[in-house]
Amino acid sequence: MMYDYEYFKKAVFDLTKIDLNAYKEKQMKRRIDTLISKNKIVGYENYVAALKTDKTKFEEFVNYLTINVSEFYRNVDQWQLLDKDVFPDLINRYGKNLKIWSAACSTGDEPYSLVMALSRHLPLNQIRIYATDLDKQVIAKAKTGLYAEKSIAGVPADLRKKYFTQIGPSYQISDEIKSRVEFKEHNLLKDTYVTDFHLIVCRNVLIYFTEEAKDEVFRKFQKSLKPGGYLFIGSTEQIINYKDVGFERKNSFFYQKPL
Repeated sequence: MMYDYEYFKKAVFDLTKIDLNAYKEKQMKRRIDTLISKNKIVGYENYVAALKTDKTKFEEFVNYLTINVSEFYRNVDQWQLLDKDVFPDLINRYGKNLKIWSAACSTGDEPYSLVMALSRHLPLNQIRIYATDLDKQVIAKAKTGLYAEKSIAGVPADLRKKYFTQIGPSYQISDEIKSRVEFKEHNLLKDTYVTDFHLIVCRNVLIYFTEEAKDEVFRKFQKSLKPGGYLFIGSTEQIINYKDVGFERKNSFFYQKPL
């Protein structure tokens, strides 16, 4: 068939520079087929035509394609390790001007969590988080900083009281936290990586990538870190070949670039 999934992957890359070959095919194809069906469109050719002419459908597609499940302080025990071990080590080694990247930051829960967690160690005006995502719609939502109660359930009570204001059923994060985060669009599989980070956080995103794509991203993260810098990954991920990539494993979710 001329307009099969191979055709669709190439068309999507031409339109968005998102390489679907880097994602687990069965899982991603199922998601895309569901979306096409939801839009009552028949076939990949017609859906590609719709993406080219309908801005709303195009943005819906990119948003659907990128996996935007996020929450503040996700897996609280790991954030406690960050607070007790990683931040003190980095501050002791490098001082107060830490360079931190929240990669695939989704709706902002993670970079804002990083600001709040680091605020226990440093004044807010010395904190700067670089946050990136493929999807400009979630970046727009992140900049708005409005969250459901469920999303902020993991925030420590004192920080929740200090930095959130209830607006109807939602919660608005304060401007003093928002101002510490710089958001940018970035494609982990295509774009150049900024370097000299002390900490990179990329959690529960790479599980959707192929093993080859994951390996490539982990190697790029390693090159983007300063010696002694840390990579913080999600509870659903592991770097099996971490020594080969150039990391030392500190525990299940933190990997350090050797000094």
